[in-house]
Amino acid sequence: MRKTLAAAATSLAILFTMGTGSAFAGTTLNSVVKSVYGTPYKYGGTTTNGFDCSGFTRYVYSKMGIQLPRVSTAQFNTGVSISKSDLKAGDLVFFNTQGTGKVSHVGVYIGDGKFAHASSSKGIRTDALSNSYYKQRYVGAKRILSQYTYALHAKES
Repeated sequence: MRKTLAAAATSLAILFTMGTGSAFAGTTLNSVVKSVYGTPYKYGGTTTNGFDCSGFTRYVYSKMGIQLPRVSTAQFNTGVSISKSDLKAGDLVFFNTQGTGKVSHVGVYIGDGKFAHASSSKGIRTDALSNSYYKQRYVGAKRILSQYTYALHAKES
């Protein structure tokens, strides 16, 4: 019971920090992430009943009018490679979480050094790229959004 209450309190605190003042407040990206925050993880999931990582990024992008490939490795082969220092809200960030040397996890960068993703243990959530787990497993980032689409859906007003 205590773990459940602590998780709920943490989720609410994170949601409130994602509101006004965050790097992506008032955007389509913000609205979509908030609307599914806390949705459980489901392997192969692509709906609000449950998402896996690439199902989540595909869902977010579909709400911005963009179709992404279904799996993280195919998403990694899409868009333009960018450096970590050039990340903008809406960029995809990729990780090697299975130790295979290949991309096995994807999330969407939301600004302020954070990304939203489908955690296999906690569902849709945000984490810092500086988190030691993700920092050690970071593979790269891709920019999918055009300047126009970025201004329309992800750029802070």
